[in-house]
Amino acid sequence: MAKVLWVEKQIDYEPQGVMSISAVLKEAGHDVQLTIAAQENPVEYAKKYQPDVVGYSMMTGSQHYYFKVNRAIKEALGKQAPLSVFGGPHPTFFPDLIKEDGVDGVCVGEGEGPLVDLANSLDKGGLDPNIPNWWFDIEGEIVKNPVRPLIRKLGDLPMPDRDLVYGKHDVTRRSPIKHFMASRGCPYNCTYCFNHAWYQIYTREKRGYQRSVESVVEEVNWVRERYPLEQVVFLDDLFIIYVDWLEEFAEIFPKEVGLPFFCNVRSNLITPEKVALLKKAGANTVSMGIEAGNDRLRNDLLKRKMSRETIIESGRLLHEAGINLTATNILALPTATLEDDIDTMRLNAEAKVKYAHAFLFQPYPATELGEFAKKNGHMAGSFEDIGAIAWDSSILVRSEDEKNQMENLQRWFAIGVEFPWMEPIIRQLVKTPRNKAIDSLYWWIHKLWKGWAITRRVHPIKITPGVILENARHFLQMEA
Repeated sequence: MAKVLWVEKQIDYEPQGVMSISAVLKEAGHDVQLTIAAQENPVEYAKKYQPDVVGYSMMTGSQHYYFKVNRAIKEALGKQAPLSVFGGPHPTFFPDLIKEDGVDGVCVGEGEGPLVDLANSLDKGGLDPNIPNWWFDIEGEIVKNPVRPLIRKLGDLPMPDRDLVYGKHDVTRRSPIKHFMASRGCPYNCTYCFNHAWYQIYTREKRGYQRSVESVVEEVNWVRERYPLEQVVFLDDLFIIYVDWLEEFAEIFPKEVGLPFFCNVRSNLITPEKVALLKKAGANTVSMGIEAGNDRLRNDLLKRKMSRETIIESGRLLHEAGINLTATNILALPTATLEDDIDTMRLNAEAKVKYAHAFLFQPYPATELGEFAKKNGHMAGSFEDIGAIAWDSSILVRSEDEKNQMENLQRWFAIGVEFPWMEPIIRQLVKTPRNKAIDSLYWWIHKLWKGWAITRRVHPIKITPGVILENARHFLQMEA
């Protein structure tokens, strides 16, 4: 039996990949534990647990934190130091981080099979360097293995190991909102997303595939029998790709589960038929990417391939069906102006968006748009300057005044969507020079409005004083 320790900086909500990998590891007879740095010292935990493997799942921007923690664990355990492995989006697209001090292995792509094979090899007495999906540093020599095919029969995977997370994180366990995955993959190639790079790794693979409705229902009911659950949140990139799957889901889910749910949709896939199916199935809120109001930015720069009229019409259909619509938007895009961002705010209002998320563009490496920004001199700095959060500041080259206004607009964006009459006022507010006092004030205004909208519209659950206090504390503490 191999002992595997996952290290997480903080828990925003259930980490789907970690739970899935933990489940297959335990099914194969291995021991898995989780340490959360926000609530305990991961180095001290590792010293007590003495793992064979310590694993980190990383997004771009978080890598430096995890490298530092990993080096500390390695140093503290000395000759008993575990094999340190890294997976998730950032290592998948930048496996050269295998050269970083203290990194023993990098998992490229899906991790279930690779982690089980690794644990099995260690359990048999030594590391097998020829495991698909792995890059290893073997005494200074880099071994690069090819990837195996994607997992197609998602329903054959064991139930995600929720106990791993809920046993450590009280807020997530007690929350009446819990997160699930009904599919993997997306058929689109938006330039700000890693999706196109994923399918350069997995060539000739089908883009977007779903679990059986039966397995989704089974998991939701399993969770509801054991933990508080009032609303289901599906984290799938795109929930409404296949009409036949959605028809089956709309027939079975309300009968066998009967809980309201949240999912992600896409404007140009919204039809009266699909809206009716979502309503029948129990969707109370959906989210779609609007991203930019300007047609050139949205369709040429971002390759969204949808018209302004389509976005407004899909918003109207959802509104008339009584389904709340949230939207994601990207401010401070390369070649965009403040007026473009204000136009995006207007489009959200026209589409009847109930809460509008606004993010400052981050030029993530390996994305088409990130490489465009770098190649054309739009970046002030390098990819290493990208932070772990996407609503703090922009690293693109532009005048200090415009940069300041775009960053301030991010805080006021959702309020401007809710109250379009405030646009003249917001135009003046965003001109305020950024300083600690202004940042703090605008941050609180943004957080309080978001908290109200999320609890009243996006996830309308039963509110008690205890729920308000606990969720507010957790929400305000989150770095991202």
